[in-house]
Amino acid sequence: MNEDVCLEQLFPKMVEWRRYLHQHPEVSFHEEKTSAYVEARLKEMGYEVKTGMGGHGVMAVLRGGLPGKTVVLRADMDALPIQDEKTCEYKSTVSGAMHACGHDGHTSILLAAASYFKAMEEKVRGEIRFMFQPAEEVCPGGALGMIEAGALDGADVVYGLHLWTPFPIGTAASAAGPVMAAADEFFIDITGRGGHGGMPHVTADAVVAGSALVMQMQSIVSRSVDPLQPAVVTVGTIQGGSAQNVVADRCRITGTVRTFDEETRKLIGARIERIARNTAEAYGTEMSMEYLTGYPAVVNDEAEAERFFRTAPEVFGKEHVLLAPKIMPAEDFAYYLQKIPGCFMFVGAGNEAKNAVYPHHHPKFDFDEDAMLHGLKLMVHMVEAYQNEPEQS
Repeated sequence: MNEDVCLEQLFPKMVEWRRYLHQHPEVSFHEEKTSAYVEARLKEMGYEVKTGMGGHGVMAVLRGGLPGKTVVLRADMDALPIQDEKTCEYKSTVSGAMHACGHDGHTSILLAAASYFKAMEEKVRGEIRFMFQPAEEVCPGGALGMIEAGALDGADVVYGLHLWTPFPIGTAASAAGPVMAAADEFFIDITGRGGHGGMPHVTADAVVAGSALVMQMQSIVSRSVDPLQPAVVTVGTIQGGSAQNVVADRCRITGTVRTFDEETRKLIGARIERIARNTAEAYGTEMSMEYLTGYPAVVNDEAEAERFFRTAPEVFGKEHVLLAPKIMPAEDFAYYLQKIPGCFMFVGAGNEAKNAVYPHHHPKFDFDEDAMLHGLKLMVHMVEAYQNEPEQS
């Protein structure tokens, strides 16, 4: 039977799995039932399953009947703390939680890949590890825990994908080098001297100092960062004051920094700290800052990205395989790529005809489920392309 026909026969199961997971989401670090569901499906396929990896991580290993290398395939399992506002038969049944980023689809794709390879075990080259990771959405993430639990030990290559609604159904994209940004966070507290709103001259206004700081930080990317290096400094919240006639004694500012280059990443963190300290001093206030270093940039291995561009046209057609632009969202898949070569790929999942038009992390987010079949085919073809590559002498 044709390989793609076999994969297409798994599509109804993927839809079933995905819709169950979509109805029963669990947020980061709380994926107990999701983990158990994945474990049960893998055991039904005949796998021995390792659980409790890095929290609620799950892994199954297939050792093929033919010699070869070790490939790791990764899916993330966690949902987001967002109320599902869609109207559909598989809407989330959990108040305040939903799969608003496609992780339910990623998990279903990897389950289908495990099913496919198990059915042809004796013909499989080398070893394939099916790694179901918890807690991608919240730092410090689940990838580091999976690595510490040995998920990559002795492995040669790692692949992951993301169903991506900004790209239309029937397309795929990736790139060599940096494809997703590093993400850091800052929390700045300004302490002043409060007082009567009609007597500001005897106070040190924390809100005025905070407002000045927000404006000063807008100059960091435009005046301190190399124009050829993409970077974002976003202030997400500013909170201060308690009444219209009271000068605030405290103000809190929080935000995020996105970069691709480690030198730029360090530069921006240092500039935020210096500007915050100097601005606070200029307004007669004091400043304290917490700066959290989050996920590093996702940097694809050049040879594995080239493999994607050779392989993906077999699934999508050459004209539908795209060079991915750098995007500012972050992914803890980056940690795997720091350890071994690999490739992170995007599979188009947007479709206006099916109302799959909302951005990731939106309360009405959904994706075209046909994208799961495309993702499955891409994952399988990447594994086979890697395992069938002649050994270099």
